[in-house]
Amino acid sequence: MDLRETADEQAFREEARAWLAAHVPAEPLPSFDTAEGFALHRTWEAELADAGWSAVSWPVEYGGRGADYLKWLIFEEEYWRSGAPGRVSQNGIFLLAPTIMEVGTDEQKARFLPPMARGEEVWAQAWSEPDAGSDMASIRSKGTLSDDGTEWILNGQKIWASRAVWADWCFGIFRTDPESSRHKGLTFILIPLDTPGVTVRPIAQLDGDTGFAEIFFDDVHVPVENTLGGVGRGWNVAMATAGFERGVSLRSPARFNVAVERLIKLWVRIGDPDDDTMRDAVTDLWMQAEGYRLHTYLTVTKMLEGGTVGSESSLNKIFWSEMDVRTHELALQLLGPEAERLDGPYESWVDGFLFSLSGPIYAGTNEVQRNIIADRVLNLPRA
Repeated sequence: MDLRETADEQAFREEARAWLAAHVPAEPLPSFDTAEGFALHRTWEAELADAGWSAVSWPVEYGGRGADYLKWLIFEEEYWRSGAPGRVSQNGIFLLAPTIMEVGTDEQKARFLPPMARGEEVWAQAWSEPDAGSDMASIRSKGTLSDDGTEWILNGQKIWASRAVWADWCFGIFRTDPESSRHKGLTFILIPLDTPGVTVRPIAQLDGDTGFAEIFFDDVHVPVENTLGGVGRGWNVAMATAGFERGVSLRSPARFNVAVERLIKLWVRIGDPDDDTMRDAVTDLWMQAEGYRLHTYLTVTKMLEGGTVGSESSLNKIFWSEMDVRTHELALQLLGPEAERLDGPYESWVDGFLFSLSGPIYAGTNEVQRNIIADRVLNLPRA
């Protein structure tokens, strides 16, 4: 791994920095978990796409720049440092899109990727069910082929569907073989949320916004062409998507580097310079964030050399999710009584802390990730 940037990479960084400096909104957009904020973030996605910044690592024909993952990391660094808006299309761009590129047909790539890049079609993730949270192999939602074999008829319920309140499509897995159990007999299906029989019920978060929803499917008819990766291959496809979610794509290091830099500035401004314990804790977080950044560059280098991200992505997920919680906990500790205000000058820290608490849960709980590491990375014996 060579951390020195080439002349081409330096030029790419400078181009991204200049564009962001000229286009990032002067004031933060409202939360994309509100109707107003969702619409404004969708507009921002279109602006990114028009300039080729929406999905820099995608092929040009689908709305990208054809850049490699190293340039994607560079762009992410500039994006987060610029204070640019959050990505309302992240479920599609960072999770579903890599999966479509890996297992989708040419027709599916041409149909779904360009409008995803432009923010014209925003995607929700519809995996968890009321009785099958992190254990996706226990899902009960069913898919039955129509008599003529041209449609799936879907029935069941999904919960904790991110972005589903205002999204256009969702991706989910359904049990399409009634005789199957656990990981077998599942199929990954793409579903328009305006299809008759689909009901979306918002779920309020701690702050009252509706970032999640329940989705009910009552005899929902979906073309079989919306099957991704083949009938009965849903578990394999979902695990590929989960690998992107837990590994490189969804949580780039820049997000955490910027958060720790803000923490350091906060400590310098209001911290007690004689508090060695707090100074050491802040320093340790800086080292963690920098270590995660270097590890991600190493992972991407291996990917560019033909390697893949496998079960070890669970290590990444545990690390960045717990680091994020710790970063915000220290910030609130520094803030003292101000940390109890959702409308004060440090609102972003309070809001960030509330969101960080979900990190060890989404993308598969950290308890499940530890089981995966024990079983598939360390090959420990089962009890």
